[in-house]
Amino acid sequence: MGGEGWLFLFAVLMAAALLFTSVFFIIMFSDLECGEHYMNPIDLCNKLNQFVVPENLAHAFLCLLFLLSFQWTALLINAPLLAYNVNKVVITKTHTFDATEIFRTLPQHKKESFIRLGFYLLSFFYYLYRMIVALISESE
Repeated sequence: MGGEGWLFLFAVLMAAALLFTSVFFIIMFSDLECGEHYMNPIDLCNKLNQFVVPENLAHAFLCLLFLLSFQWTALLINAPLLAYNVNKVVITKTHTFDATEIFRTLPQHKKESFIRLGFYLLSFFYYLYRMIVALISESE
């Protein structure tokens, strides 16, 4: 397996991990919203905040790999989310969840999590397709 095949295999695995993270966020927000199980907002925010920066770093690292391997299409697909994450983490510093505001901002956080889930799901299948194409072209 050549470089492009390995790159997209790694991208498939990263997209799967990011998918699981998005699903975890959605489940946690839904638990807080439904109130079936008593969910302390402070514990929820502490639990989710520990995943925010690693998720953004994983996505940024994936974008860096696409840049260094000249995969312009994959980088272009990921650029809007990368720009959004940079704005949220570096510029405005609004990436953490605040326990005092979580109930007021819950619909917005759930919507963002569903959008991320959709993005990572589409990315997963795109990376899987590119990996298969790379493996087929290497075998010929």
